Amino acid sequence: MKTIVETVTGLSKYLLEDDVSVTVNSDHIVVGDPAEFIIGDLNSDNATVYENLANTRSDWMGNKYTFDGTTWTQNPDWVDPESE
Repeated sequence: MKTIVETVTGLSKYLLEDDVSVTVNSDHIVVGDPAEFIIGDLNSDNATVYENLANTRSDWMGNKYTFDGTTWTQNPDWVDPESE
């Protein structure tokens, strides 16, 4: 698996299979080839892509965890959107 992390906060924003292409540009990120979607608020200045992860969380959801390249930590401010 691979994750796209917002560098400043460490929040894991996206979790993708390793075979999904991720192209990080100066003003956006393209996911897929051909493009499946474009992430307009993340780019080479504010995002980090970690690949070949074997220790992903089975209950992963966007922003639920931070990731520092090694360790997953549950975000204490995360609220399950299904409970609201």
